[in-house]
Amino acid sequence: MAQITAELVKTLREKTNVGMMECKAALTEADGDLEKAETILRKKGIAKADKKADRQTKEGIIASYIHLAGRVGVLIEVNCETDFVAKNDNFRELVKDITLHIAASNPRFLQREDVPAEFIAKEREIAAEQVKGKPANIVDKIVDGKIEKVFAENCLLEQAFIKNPDMTIRDLLKSKIAEIGENLVIRRFVRYAVGEEI
Repeated sequence: MAQITAELVKTLREKTNVGMMECKAALTEADGDLEKAETILRKKGIAKADKKADRQTKEGIIASYIHLAGRVGVLIEVNCETDFVAKNDNFRELVKDITLHIAASNPRFLQREDVPAEFIAKEREIAAEQVKGKPANIVDKIVDGKIEKVFAENCLLEQAFIKNPDMTIRDLLKSKIAEIGENLVIRRFVRYAVGEEI
């Protein structure tokens, strides 16, 4: 059994923003392995976040971000359960990170449920054309894979977070729900760029 030092607990806490006792418990469970402990905490955080998913979010903020000397702008509404959290620096930092991400990654939709059926049908048609001539038994799998990639590129919640490509925006949101202790919802956003087609 590995010895769990205060330094190791502190390192995990700085990486995850989780309480000292939870970090120590995760490190004990992972036998001192920092990566395993981080994975344990992320799984527990996602489980906690899922339990909070049905709670109402009637508070929050509308935030804006202007980038590239006024050439790109983002407006977003992110909701939480209480105005206490809406005023919290941790929550506001999350909203700022998401607006930066939207400015950089230009998502077209919030989630896959928002993607119009015509858009998906058109992308399926393009993907099917790209794999023409491949064996019929694998064409559907390839097309499905390409559609998943379309969702990952165009849906905000499925995009890889620009500051940490190992996690999606959905993962980021769930980790913050676990950390803050309230349900958080990205309600809507809009991104403008000078000269783009309207």
